[in-house]
Amino acid sequence: MDSIVKAWDRRTFLSSIMATGMSLSFSPQSYAHSPGNAIATTKPIRIKTAVSNFEREPLKRPFGFKGNYMSEKWQTAVFLETESGHQGLGLCSPSVLWSDASVFTSRSEGAGNALLYSILDYAVQQVQGMTFSHPIELLQTILSPAYEYGKKITENPQLRETFVLMALVALDNAAWLVYAKEHGMQTFDEMIPQEYKKGLAHHHSQVASIPLFSYTVPIDEIIDTVNQGYFFLKIKIGQPGTQQEMLEKDQARLQQIHRAIGHIETPHTANNKLIYYLDANGRYESKDSVMKLLDHAQKIGARDQIIMIEEPLPEHQHTDISDMGVKIIADESAHTDRSAQERIDMGYHGFAIKAAAKTLSMSLKIIDLAHKHRLDCFCADSTANPILVEWNKNVAARLKPIPGLDMGLVETNGRQNYAHWDEMKTYHPMPDANWVKANKGVFDLDESFYRNSGGIFKPSPHYLELFKSYLK
Repeated sequence: MDSIVKAWDRRTFLSSIMATGMSLSFSPQSYAHSPGNAIATTKPIRIKTAVSNFEREPLKRPFGFKGNYMSEKWQTAVFLETESGHQGLGLCSPSVLWSDASVFTSRSEGAGNALLYSILDYAVQQVQGMTFSHPIELLQTILSPAYEYGKKITENPQLRETFVLMALVALDNAAWLVYAKEHGMQTFDEMIPQEYKKGLAHHHSQVASIPLFSYTVPIDEIIDTVNQGYFFLKIKIGQPGTQQEMLEKDQARLQQIHRAIGHIETPHTANNKLIYYLDANGRYESKDSVMKLLDHAQKIGARDQIIMIEEPLPEHQHTDISDMGVKIIADESAHTDRSAQERIDMGYHGFAIKAAAKTLSMSLKIIDLAHKHRLDCFCADSTANPILVEWNKNVAARLKPIPGLDMGLVETNGRQNYAHWDEMKTYHPMPDANWVKANKGVFDLDESFYRNSGGIFKPSPHYLELFKSYLK
C-alpha cells in the first residue's frame, strides 16, 4: 500500500536482534506484582499458534511531549489460534517516548521501536504451546520474564514496567478475543469477569472525545477543533529546556491558548466554559514550579477551567500532592495495581486508564482499585489507531463520570497526528457505524455500540493480511 511505509520482514528483524547474542529461552519467574482479585476458574485454553508482526505509520508532524518529539508510530499485531481452532488478532500503537523516555533518548527512534517490538515477539514465542485459563493469568505468567528480557536488550536495569506492559498490549488483546470465543462470549460486557464489573457498571449514552494539543499544534488548529464542538481539551506542558525555560514556555503557551479559545462556550459544562486538562508527563521537578504555573493561570483567568493535572512530578519523587488545590491524576507512573496504590498513598485523586497502552488485564486491576477507593478514572489514548480507540471507548463508556459531567471521557488524538488517519479508519471493521466518529466533540453510543462492542470482536481484513499465511 503506497501511502503506508511497508512492514519490515519479521524474520529478518528478529535475526538481527538475535545476532546480538540475546537468548530467547524462557525461564519462568514469579509474577512480581499483587495478583488482585481471584478470577473464577474457567476451562483451559491451549495456544496452538502465536505470531507477531508490525507496520509503521508516519505522523503529520513531530509530536512533542516529555521535552522530546517523535515522528512515527509502529502498529504492532499478534495473531493467536487455539487448539480448538478459535482465532484472535490483537493490536497496539506503542509509544517508546511515553512508556520510557530514557529508551527513546538513548538511541534512534527506530531502534527504540525495534526494542519494544522485540519484547512483544519474545513474549509471543513463549506463549506458543502454552495453556492458560484467563487473559489476566496469561499476563501474570509472561510479564516478569518479559520484563527481565526487556532490561537485557535495552541494557537498562531501571527499565520502566510500563514499557513492557505497552509491548504486551497486542498479545493481551488477542488473548482476550480467543478467551471470549472459547467461552461463547459476544460482547465486552460478557467478557469482563464478574470480579471486576463494579468499576465498569455504567452504560453511558455519550462519551466526550478529548483532543490533545502538543507543543507544535498551531493555534488556528486549536481554534478549529473547539469550533467543531470539542470542549474537554488536553494540553501538553513540560516543554524542552531547563526548569525555568520550561515554566516560561508553558506559561506563554497556556496564555496563548486561553486567549484564543477561553471565551468560547459549550453546553456540556455547568458554567458553559471549556475544560483544560494539563499533562506534564513528570517534567516538573517541584511542586513549587507547578504552583507557579497555576498562579499564572489564575492571573490570566484560566485557573477555574483547569480541571486536573496529569503526572506533574517525576515518578521517583514520592511526594505528597494532596495539598496542591487541584485534582492530580496518575498515568504512566501507575504501571500496575501495586504502583497505583503507591500513588493513592501519595494523595493522587485518580487515574488515566490506558487499556490500549498498559493492557486491558492490568487496567482492570487499576480500575478495581480506584473503585474501592472511590477515585476518578477516565480513558486516555497514547495515539491509538481507530480500532484501539474502540477498546478504549468500551472502557470509557462503563466508567463512572467524573464530577461535573454526565458522560464518560475518552482521549483520542489519532486523527490529529497520523498522516494517513483517513486511510487507517478504513481498517475498522465497522467504519460507517454512527458511533465511530465524534459528533460535535461527543461520541453518541446507542444500543448498536454496546451490541457490537465497538466492533472489536469483528476481524479487520487489513491487519489480518499481515498474517495471511496463517489463516485457514
